[in-house]
Amino acid sequence: MTGSKERIDDLGRKGYRLIQNPEAFCFGMDAVLLAEFAVAGESEKVLDLCTGNGVVPILMAARDKGSSFTGIDIQEESVKLAGRSVMLNGLEEHFNIIHGDIKDLLSFTQRGSFDVVTCNPPYMIHGGGLINPRDSKAIARHEVLLKFEDVADAAALALKSRGRFYLVHRPRRIVDIMESLRRKRLEPKRMRTVHSFADKEANMILIEAVKDGGCQMIIEPPLVIYEKDGTYTSEVRNYYKDT
Repeated sequence: MTGSKERIDDLGRKGYRLIQNPEAFCFGMDAVLLAEFAVAGESEKVLDLCTGNGVVPILMAARDKGSSFTGIDIQEESVKLAGRSVMLNGLEEHFNIIHGDIKDLLSFTQRGSFDVVTCNPPYMIHGGGLINPRDSKAIARHEVLLKFEDVADAAALALKSRGRFYLVHRPRRIVDIMESLRRKRLEPKRMRTVHSFADKEANMILIEAVKDGGCQMIIEPPLVIYEKDGTYTSEVRNYYKDT
């Protein structure tokens, strides 16, 4: 049973569904794009930082990416939703959802124990008193409880050497992101810009970084979300259906 403010959304793959609470925080296109961009082999272990309601690892599982999934989030209510969605989809054998602070990651997992780390972190720099630090949406969107440097540090601690870190973020933060990644020996290897329309500037970036990787990066062709008439492009439509 879901609460009166909750809903169950069809994820469009394998019949998997996700329990969401619109008054807390519902996933958006960025989570879908991250789950599609990330690469994980069928025997690889995946850690999702700032997992929220668990949408990224559940989408990855639906795409047969990875063998086991751990999600960690500081917000207890989000963790509860994620755990219930895991049970709803019968994924308990492959999932572990943890309530905790990624800044204290080694209290929950061993150093270097994951092949893949993903994260859809808070994008906005916290710089004023207008944000309620206890508000779940503020925590998900703003760097209230952690900064990107904390995210990069947690990814570096969790990954094996040559392990891969996948993230989605905002283009205006790209210099800070790249600097933080390199400080943690996470070498940016692949990047794709995301555009709402073909003639608009990028509003998201997808990045793959490799722990202890060499210094060479590929810039992939841009990803465009919408056609001129406002419908999804063919690539994005494929993200929402079984293939």
